Amino acid sequence: FQMDRTPESYLDLFPLDAIVYLTPDSENVLEDIDPDKVYVLGGLVDESIHKQLTLRRAREQSLQTARLPIREYMVKAPNSRNYHSETLAINQVFDILCTYYETRSWPAALRAGVSSGKGYVLPEAAEQ
Repeated sequence: FQMDRTPESYLDLFPLDAIVYLTPDSENVLEDIDPDKVYVLGGLVDESIHKQLTLRRAREQSLQTARLPIREYMVKAPNSRNYHSETLAINQVFDILCTYYETRSWPAALRAGVSSGKGYVLPEAAEQ
């Protein structure tokens, strides 16, 4: 993958209507990757005191938002802590997006990127 680093903001580099801010709190489900869009992978943790921070930031900037389709393809796995989280690290989101782009399969992509420690599994894994 080619990467460029710049001190400029993505808001200055791309048209607002081309930017999709990925946040686990979005109401919009990412159904496919649009090559004409720019996807922003947040660098903030929304799990604790910063709940919905990335969603608020995207709304303040008038950006489209989307979340990965974890709820649509995965189920909550029983666990001793009753812990379930859709908040992922940037590298996990990147791996999921890359796998989806290559396979066009959300189950394959989510299997590759969502660790069992998040409390979600694919339905066939839950049946075992």
